[in-house]
Amino acid sequence: MPWTVLRIARRLLVPIVAVATLAVSAPAALAACADSGVAPSDSGAVAATLCLINEQRADHGLKAFTQSAMLDRAADDYAADMVKRRFFDHVSPGGGTMMDRIKAAGWSPSGSWSAGENIAWGSGSLATPASIVNGWMHSAGHRANILNGSFSQIGIGIAAGAPQGGIRGGGTYVTDFTSGSASAAAKRPAARCASRARSSRRATPRAHIALVGHRVVAQRRCAKR
Repeated sequence: MPWTVLRIARRLLVPIVAVATLAVSAPAALAACADSGVAPSDSGAVAATLCLINEQRADHGLKAFTQSAMLDRAADDYAADMVKRRFFDHVSPGGGTMMDRIKAAGWSPSGSWSAGENIAWGSGSLATPASIVNGWMHSAGHRANILNGSFSQIGIGIAAGAPQGGIRGGGTYVTDFTSGSASAAAKRPAARCASRARSSRRATPRAHIALVGHRVVAQRRCAKR
């Protein structure tokens, strides 16, 4: 039985976790973008994923994401790392977080900001950009990241292969999202910040395709001193 597994993180300082499992149908409505049905190893897979995500945002009256070379690098490296070391989580075996990865790639936030991450893997027909985006849009936490109006930049990484052994025709996807201004040389202004977070957990298994959502959410509001 083919499986696709999805996890989500939307983070700003304080983590929250909510897990959900659900079934989704074939992505018939997500076929307007070129290369939406290609294999994850295809050179057009990244552009197709961006097109599909921006299509969803346009349908909800949101601005398209701008692709960031820094976030692309972080996402691409992490997708490859999960396949190579056979793990699937927002935190690497060595304890590295999304924030560690995007900062190492050159992203440095300035002022108020937010950041988030969706990760996914699938095999066969469930490893195409259309199947992955369709799965995210059928999972509340992943959908919330894609349709978060505060996020303006995205990085997309796709690695051929699955984050576990014994899977043929797999594809592992990472999308990193950020808001606020940032640059490699940016420095944070002195700020007074407040964080709020809440958490919940639920699990409802169904047949066919399993989607596991891992959501990390926090809010940070900063006022310059």
